[in-house]
Amino acid sequence: MHMLVNCSNCHIPLQLPLGAQSIRCALCQAITHIADPRSLPPPLPPPPQPYNYYSAPTLPPPAPSPYNHAPPGPPPSPHGRKKAVICGISYRYSRHELKGCINDAKCMRHLLVNKFSFPESSIIMLTEDETDPYRIPTKQNLRMALYWLVQGCQPGDSLVFHYSGHGSQQRNYNGDEVDGYDETLCPLDFETQGMIIDDEINATIVRPLPPGVKLHAIIDACHSGTMLDLPFLCRMNRSGQYVWEDQSPPSGVWKGTNGGEAISFSGCDDNQTSADTSALSKITSTGAMTYCFIQAIERGQGITYGSMLNSMRSAIRNTGNDLGGGPVTSLLTMLLTGGSLSGGLRQEPQLTSYEPFDVYAKPFSL
Repeated sequence: MHMLVNCSNCHIPLQLPLGAQSIRCALCQAITHIADPRSLPPPLPPPPQPYNYYSAPTLPPPAPSPYNHAPPGPPPSPHGRKKAVICGISYRYSRHELKGCINDAKCMRHLLVNKFSFPESSIIMLTEDETDPYRIPTKQNLRMALYWLVQGCQPGDSLVFHYSGHGSQQRNYNGDEVDGYDETLCPLDFETQGMIIDDEINATIVRPLPPGVKLHAIIDACHSGTMLDLPFLCRMNRSGQYVWEDQSPPSGVWKGTNGGEAISFSGCDDNQTSADTSALSKITSTGAMTYCFIQAIERGQGITYGSMLNSMRSAIRNTGNDLGGGPVTSLLTMLLTGGSLSGGLRQEPQLTSYEPFDVYAKPFSL
């Protein structure tokens, strides 16, 4: 069980484990004390130095370990024109297990490298298949990868965050959610370390974006409609007509960027979930959204954001029909388990943005 407390410095909500008397904010590193300081446990170690994902995080002096080494290969350029974090979590050997998420991650990397010319050295992969301990999709590793994504970004940069795994919700207590719930990502160790809430995701990769930098997020999870807490949601009907719905927090907290662009495609609306269906249905919905995103691009239906969203929604409504496409779609078909895109789905992909725009006029590109 966790309770929410606001950081004493930046006021971001933090999940306090039951019984804990203090907590360090992952964003500003301030320590918030919950009890009389005389009864607090020993001080926490100093905050980590600016994070380089290809170096081990700064930790207290450790005992000798085979993991205390820098991963092989050249580090991604901190000022690369294109950077991506791709996270696929299967929750293997647990009651939460999913089958399609690591495949989603592999296919997204294939798409970014071969279709949009992302350098492989500028893509961080977080899956259980990785051998580097800092690329296992734990809460701390995912947080650090998101910090890395926006580190040193400059005008002209294109950033991508793709997540395929479990999403959830928890009650919001600071009044910045229209529906009263925060959306959350569930890292591999969420049952012991807690979830990552949308407030933190927004503060980490949305609000710092300077002019000239664009961020795209593709969130393939339940309750993912406003996972980046962006202030505007595109409400689109089946005939393609749309309106922008203002999702700005009632509290007045700013959830936009620092002048850059941030746009998110998500697998379903905030209130949609497949938690009450069979495991296969959840696996299907997880894989289908990424599949339809890639398929729309390969079929030439991703010219604008409007055509992209329409194509994804139509494909998910018509799952089980012809799913032919280009080489990435073929790879996806090969990787996904049999029957993972049949039966028809009820979730509808959503589009959120840092500001309203004409979805049929704005070209889509990563």
